[in-house]
Amino acid sequence: MNITQIKETCLYFTNLEEARSFYHNRLGLPIIGEVEDQHIFFRAGSSVLLCFNPQNSRTKISPPSHYGSGKYHFAFEVEASEYVAHKNELQQKGIEITDSVAWPNGKESFYFNDPAGHVLEIVPTGFWG
Repeated sequence: MNITQIKETCLYFTNLEEARSFYHNRLGLPIIGEVEDQHIFFRAGSSVLLCFNPQNSRTKISPPSHYGSGKYHFAFEVEASEYVAHKNELQQKGIEITDSVAWPNGKESFYFNDPAGHVLEIVPTGFWG
């Protein structure tokens, strides 16, 4: 297989309005699809962030059912030259930075949580080499 990227990432929210408020209103991700009480899809660069109601997703037949709970993690990549500005912007919006890590490769990333408790990370371009 010659995989070019992970195209979609899925999170589960029991309150999709919280997902909309955080990802669209606070982070500015465009909404590209929505079915009330079922899911909201956001554009994140060339990828898609899917936010599903786990109770609705549990009963699906097609596409196959999927659901989960707990704290999920994923990272957004930003231009290295804009990394500090994005960190400052989140803090100005009242989003708490929960951790910053200086990695052995000389790069830094930082972490914050969404309203469902999922752990989000911001990494600069070139992070993985």
